[in-house]
Amino acid sequence: MGFQQGLSGLNASSKNLDVIGNNVANASTYGAKAARAEFADIYAAAMNGTGASNIGIGVKLATVAQQFTQGNITPTENPLDIAINGEGFFQVAGIRSGTGATPQIDGAVMYTRNGQFKVNREGYVVNNQGQALLGYVADANGVISPQQAQPIRLPTAGINPQATSRVELEFNVDSRAGITGPTANNINFNDPTTYNNATSVTMYDALGQDVAVTYYFQKTADNTWNVYATANGTPLNVNGAGDPQPVATINFPATGGNPTGAGGGTIQYYMGGGGTSTNGRIPLDIPATTRPDGSTTQPITGIEMNLGGATQYGTAFGVTSLSQNGYTAGQLVGVTIDDKGVIVARFSNGQSRATGQVELATFRNPQGLQPAGGNAWIATHASGDPARSVPGSGNMGLLQSGALEDSNVDLTAELVNMITAQRNYQANAQTIRTQDQVLQTLVNLR
Repeated sequence: MGFQQGLSGLNASSKNLDVIGNNVANASTYGAKAARAEFADIYAAAMNGTGASNIGIGVKLATVAQQFTQGNITPTENPLDIAINGEGFFQVAGIRSGTGATPQIDGAVMYTRNGQFKVNREGYVVNNQGQALLGYVADANGVISPQQAQPIRLPTAGINPQATSRVELEFNVDSRAGITGPTANNINFNDPTTYNNATSVTMYDALGQDVAVTYYFQKTADNTWNVYATANGTPLNVNGAGDPQPVATINFPATGGNPTGAGGGTIQYYMGGGGTSTNGRIPLDIPATTRPDGSTTQPITGIEMNLGGATQYGTAFGVTSLSQNGYTAGQLVGVTIDDKGVIVARFSNGQSRATGQVELATFRNPQGLQPAGGNAWIATHASGDPARSVPGSGNMGLLQSGALEDSNVDLTAELVNMITAQRNYQANAQTIRTQDQVLQTLVNLR
């Protein structure tokens, strides 16, 4: 027995304690992965090889193996906290300043399981080190296509208004209703006895100003209904004398049902040159109107109004669907992230729009990744090149927004390992002490 075995044992035990101590220190670090010190014995090399009776000369640290097992997932209140449930790493990188509308990645791409993200002043989704989260960027219409991963950015300027261009109206009028319009020009929008039913929808002009549009339904004969419309109280269709005129007349089949179906109904429209609609869509133009606050709205032209879903049955009047595609300006009020990594921005006007999609990376040999600090790793030759794709595809894990992955360190097991490593250190110290006593005995021989 020599000092070398004991000294190598002390060094190995010390490094083991270092690894265990680092695990314990990062037991509460989100996305951190435990490491395990792995050792190998040492034998002296000889020209004729090592015989079966050779005695080893100690131990060495072979590697520090990272344990990429799944950590527990803890819910949080921040939608930009993202946990990966399954395989994969987030990709993060610095952003080169002054690169214009298309940001350029600055430095190496790093890989992390720590999903603590926030929005910086430029709107980029970044981690605590200021590195941007990488993924696919949506176009102006919110369409996401696979592409080279770029820093994901949330809109900072809000969303511009959009004038109404399409209205979908599905309703049922009561076939049992009485006739309220036997003669022309007899409707009075302030007198409910001159029409049967009414419903309203808010539309928007090009400036995002709201326009209150009301539809009035007046039965003029069996199976025949006039549809009138006003915008902020102004009739949309009038004759030369200024009397309100219908924007459409619906002739329902005698057997009830839909006017564009097989029963023989028709829809006549009177704006945009007039005519007969075969699919239920009619043109509608809204002139400039005065709002209750005295402001003037912009004209809204070229609206397509769909009456194809109208029915006439012997049940009470009811609107089953009334929608339009316009909206006012809006500011960003929040984001949501689904399990496939699609980031959707929510605006104060009720609109939402996809802004990007997180791209994950996996490695053939994650043990070959090199720790780079900040809960991140960099790829090496040993790890292989990353395989990239969206969450949920192939072997990629799914994402959970508003949650973080805890460290996978088992604190109880690490404390037990610490005691074992401490005993190993003490035992190796004892071998050195024993060798010292043997040498002391030899020195004292006479």
